[in-house]
Parts: sequence; structure tokens; C-alpha cells
Amino acid sequence: MGRLKVLSGEEVCKILEKFGFEKASQKGSHIIMQKKNDNSTLTVPVPNHKELRFGTLKSIIRQSQIPSIQFEE
Repeated sequence: MGRLKVLSGEEVCKILEKFGFEKASQKGSHIIMQKKNDNSTLTVPVPNHKELRFGTLKSIIRQSQIPSIQFEE
């Protein structure tokens, strides 16, 4: 695994949209992204901050089931 980029919440949402996620709602500073499958829905909350912390980004990657290479430099 390479080094993760420093990304904003908006940039992460754009990456998620490339993989079929849609913005479901926004409450305060958190954007709720969802991807509907045949029998389930993946929901990933994304903080709308200028820079996401490393642990937060790792959690988003794990929850979204997107290869981490998409978030690397």
C-alpha cells in the first residue's frame, strides 16, 4: 500500500461518486454518501472538512470497500 493523499471531504465525495455512491443527505458538516446494491445499501459518512485525518480516511476506505489505491498519491 502506498502513501495516502491528504484529501478534503469534497475530494473524497468525488472519488466515492466515481464508484457509484450518491449524496443522500447532509447534516451539519457530515455528508452521507450511499450506494445501493441488489439487496443492501452501503452508507458512508464523510466529514466536510478541508483536510481529513489519516484515521478518518482509512475508516472511509474500509467502509466504502473501494481499493485504497484510489486514495493514494
